[in-house]
Amino acid sequence: MLPDHDLADADHEHPHPHTDPAGTLPRTPGRALRIGIGGPVGSGKTALVAALCRALGSEVDLAVVTNDIYTTEDADFLLRNGVLPEQRVRAVETGCCPHTAIRDDISANLEALEDLEESLPGVELLLVESGGDNLTATFSRGLVHHQIYVIDVAGGDKVPRKGGPGVTRADLLVINKTDLADRVGADLSVMDRDARAQRGELPTIFLSLTEDPTAAPVAAWVRACLASSRE
Repeated sequence: MLPDHDLADADHEHPHPHTDPAGTLPRTPGRALRIGIGGPVGSGKTALVAALCRALGSEVDLAVVTNDIYTTEDADFLLRNGVLPEQRVRAVETGCCPHTAIRDDISANLEALEDLEESLPGVELLLVESGGDNLTATFSRGLVHHQIYVIDVAGGDKVPRKGGPGVTRADLLVINKTDLADRVGADLSVMDRDARAQRGELPTIFLSLTEDPTAAPVAAWVRACLASSRE
């Protein structure tokens, strides 16, 4: 199990403000629903995006924007695994702290999203994957309509009770890699209890992409968001 300081104790001492400079993104009829996917490095964000593309790609017109600091690694992973054709993936190289590009200065991501909407008439769903960040990461509500936050059990069962905006405010919390719980000594019941305490009525999904490569419960949540958006 990793020591506390490796699990993002910076949640409480972070050099950047936790304010959202943009207003709430309106839900405009006929425009794509935007869902942000964030979480720490190695939590399984890109694997989840790939699973959602496979699960939803045949029924929903979708595209993806990925964020990396200095590379296009996550976009390359999606293309290499053939989950989407090249014209449906845009890579943003932030060159700065990952949360800056999804919350503080969202211009590069907005440009990528608008480019996808212009080049793909009728696109219904846009997934925006953040670069790996700590528990302070949240998406600007001027960038996405909903946000998913992904943590994994390898960080230890104390992560949910550490809180932070990602854990407490995300529309959906995904606790990933549950198949590793026994190997790292993580108690899933403790994680469930603490997630409920931090999040109240907001939903939490436990997931193992090894056991469920379609990410079925997360895909179902996305479908529900799409249905609500269409209504």
